[in-house]
Amino acid sequence: MEKLSVVIISYNEEKNIKRCLLSVKDIADEIIVVDSFSTDKTEEICKKFNVKFVKKEFLGYSKQKNFANSLTENKYILSIDADEELSIELQKSILEIKTHFKYDAYYLKRCTNYCGTWLKHGAWYPDKRIRLWNKEIGFWEGDIHENIILNKNSSTFNLKNDILHYSYNSIESHIAQLNKFTTISAEEMAKNGKKASYVKVFLSPFFNFLKGFFVKVSFLDGYYGVVVTIINSFATFLKYVKLRKLNTEINNEQKV
Repeated sequence: MEKLSVVIISYNEEKNIKRCLLSVKDIADEIIVVDSFSTDKTEEICKKFNVKFVKKEFLGYSKQKNFANSLTENKYILSIDADEELSIELQKSILEIKTHFKYDAYYLKRCTNYCGTWLKHGAWYPDKRIRLWNKEIGFWEGDIHENIILNKNSSTFNLKNDILHYSYNSIESHIAQLNKFTTISAEEMAKNGKKASYVKVFLSPFFNFLKGFFVKVSFLDGYYGVVVTIINSFATFLKYVKLRKLNTEINNEQKV
């Protein structure tokens, strides 16, 4: 059976980390937790499990995860966030493929719990991402919404069962985080030379809503499904407004 390293980055995750660790302890041959100097009980909880706990100042999501990956001893890595857990069905699937990894990387679905409601539709589901892969052929990239970049011709496979993601307990916390993430997204886009026209600013949020509500049928998740779709559309608006402001500032600097 191939050995598997589980990698987690954390900061003040005392409410989530135990649940996460319990879900991976039976499928992991090694658990690495890289913590950004938590001030709560995260470290205390982790040390009750068989984990390698490393403290490291936060470098950004991709850099922090790549650093954590560099600490692993095994060829295959499962990356999971502290506010996530593997469903029982997914644990069984991973145990099965550990007997013989046929592919270089595996896409996992993520099902999000928002204010107590599991979202099975809309833009947030199935949210397929590579989370299990051969570390020799892939690495994290991106300042936000980071993704695994694989070598060309790498083989992939979609696992059926879900990672369970416990996200926001309140709409207020979602909106507060939204402001932070849209700023990071706008800065990354500006750095990559992206532009925000009036069309982008005003029409992109509208089409984002149409896609989430009518194509992804977010209304089937009820009240919170619609709430998330509206907030997602507003996030698109904020991102492009902030990008347009950065574009203007860059243009003014170039004229000086």
